[in-house]
Amino acid sequence: MKKVLFSALLVAGLGVLLSSCTKYKDQRKAVSGFAKVYCDESFKNILEQEIQIFQYQYPQSDVMARYMSESAALDSLLNDNVDLIITQKDLTQDQKRYLASKNRAYRSRMIAVDAVALIVNKNCDIDELSMQELSDLMTGKYRTWGKIVPTKMRNDSIRLLFDGNASGVIHYAKEKFLKGKDFTFPVYSAKSSEEVFQLVEKNRNAIGFVGVSWIADDMGESQKTDEERFKQLNKSEQETEPSAIDFTDRVKVLRVRKMDKVEGVKPYQAYIADGSYPLFRKIYAIDAAPPGTPAHQFYVFLTGVIGQKIILQTGIMPGAEPVRIVDVSN
Repeated sequence: MKKVLFSALLVAGLGVLLSSCTKYKDQRKAVSGFAKVYCDESFKNILEQEIQIFQYQYPQSDVMARYMSESAALDSLLNDNVDLIITQKDLTQDQKRYLASKNRAYRSRMIAVDAVALIVNKNCDIDELSMQELSDLMTGKYRTWGKIVPTKMRNDSIRLLFDGNASGVIHYAKEKFLKGKDFTFPVYSAKSSEEVFQLVEKNRNAIGFVGVSWIADDMGESQKTDEERFKQLNKSEQETEPSAIDFTDRVKVLRVRKMDKVEGVKPYQAYIADGSYPLFRKIYAIDAAPPGTPAHQFYVFLTGVIGQKIILQTGIMPGAEPVRIVDVSN
């Protein structure tokens, strides 16, 4: 079995880390008040970890997250209903000009490079799809598995599952394979990424599309207390041990093969980082909150050292910091 180990080179900004009890107490009182953030559902489990640690670090703060489609989040920002959103697209020039016309200053930064994972039932005998086979599947050229790849399910119809009819994942799939157009055949839109998992577990002919963080095994992180995680995240790069990223065993994660490659790869961080895994997307935090407000402070946290370390631990690539990659075979 081959695992990939990672260690973030998170050296910039470590001066804010805790060096004394007095400094620690002052830091925990630095941010207070209520903030809200709108975010695509596929990024939910990452954002909730960010909020959990932020509120531990700043116990007088309260961050409320709402999960919705990318377009709804952008509309809410432009209509001044929210000051902070997480989306897979940066602002367009027209949107930037519109905010400027309303005298709303904004900041935008890529906080992560995510990937779309393909999941199938554990009893499915398919292990890999090429980009051409995915294209044939997405365009509806073939509607049974046997027309796509050699399989015992050759007569089974293909059932595509997404995490919502307006989610970032389905929007990404349409842009990647359909030039932004709609599917020409029925696809199933679940209410959440978790429901995609449940449906894949029950249906051998289904293929689900989810953000990579939903398939990553947290390797015990969820068993740690907030204090334990906070102390770990505050360690310097030299003190931090590389973390092994593995995938959940609830479903099978497919390899994806680029057109010019002989073998496909799964969406491990190393293959997202070097572009070997082709289904990747950038994630942006867009902040129009006034400086010093809780929403702006949460944006600073997301784009800072600790926020980026949390992203690294979830199985995707942090956007602001480089990563050292070490291959280990066992």
